[in-house]
Amino acid sequence: MALDDVYTEVLGEHSRNPDHKHHLACATCTMKGHNPSCGDEITLELNVEDGVVKEAAFTGVGCAISQASTDIMAELIRGKSVEEARGLAQKFISMIKGEITDEEELEELDEALALKNVAHMPARVKCAVLAWHTLDDALKSDK
Repeated sequence: MALDDVYTEVLGEHSRNPDHKHHLACATCTMKGHNPSCGDEITLELNVEDGVVKEAAFTGVGCAISQASTDIMAELIRGKSVEEARGLAQKFISMIKGEITDEEELEELDEALALKNVAHMPARVKCAVLAWHTLDDALKSDK
């Protein structure tokens, strides 16, 4: 199986069967994100305790890229400190903008690497980064 096939499978699985698409009863922080250019909308709910993202979930509608990106992000940030989660958001956004291309440097993004090629599709960039910008805004406001 080619690497592109693996990435396509990862995105397909996260968009069709997201593990983190539900309301979070214990949310301590909620932030809405909207992409007016395509209509993607998410509401990100976080449970942040003692500076650590204990749980993350989302609701909303959008294309496969935005939904997969949000689900992958929610999984990746669980158990991370607020600083680590914000760092991952900045790294992901830099990857999508094409500012960071070194695979080794991007390794900690784990399954989010499946979205790397979105950098070559300008119309889809906002779809991929919506959740990550929303996360960064949520964690900035949660201080």
